[in-house]
Amino acid sequence: RPAIQAEDSKMVSPPSLPAGYTFQSGKLPSVPEYRHLRAASGLTPVTEAQAVEVPKGTWFACHITSDADNGKAVAMGRVLGDGGWYFFIADMAVLPEHQRKGLGDAVLKLLLAYIKENAPEGEPCVALFADPPGRKLYQRNGFVESAPKELGMILPTGWRDGL
Repeated sequence: RPAIQAEDSKMVSPPSLPAGYTFQSGKLPSVPEYRHLRAASGLTPVTEAQAVEVPKGTWFACHITSDADNGKAVAMGRVLGDGGWYFFIADMAVLPEHQRKGLGDAVLKLLLAYIKENAPEGEPCVALFADPPGRKLYQRNGFVESAPKELGMILPTGWRDGL
């Protein structure tokens, strides 16, 4: 699996982590770890077929491994985008037993630093969908609600059946 980082991109120093944790910068976790992280952290589960396609739409990614868990991925995040001006933070997840240790904050800070360092000149558009447990984390890192100027919208589950 190739790294999710362009050859000519500028490297960004990751934030410090608690002892026993290691950043894997520019890399997604394996497909089984990715699926487990999503499901176990409360994100919508995805199929293996969906997870296999994730690298294709990823502009940059990172994850954190735990020495206590034999180097398995325990936190992750990624950036979708065109590399120009539009960047979407996705798949922010930390396994429940590793929450409240600053791992989610560290992942988000690395993603934002990478965008800041590698996005072209001009103000980038950085967005995300914030579920209730993650809202405080995002607000601490400068995110604000976009409504009423803009409103995020999705197609509900089962929309394919209605077409």
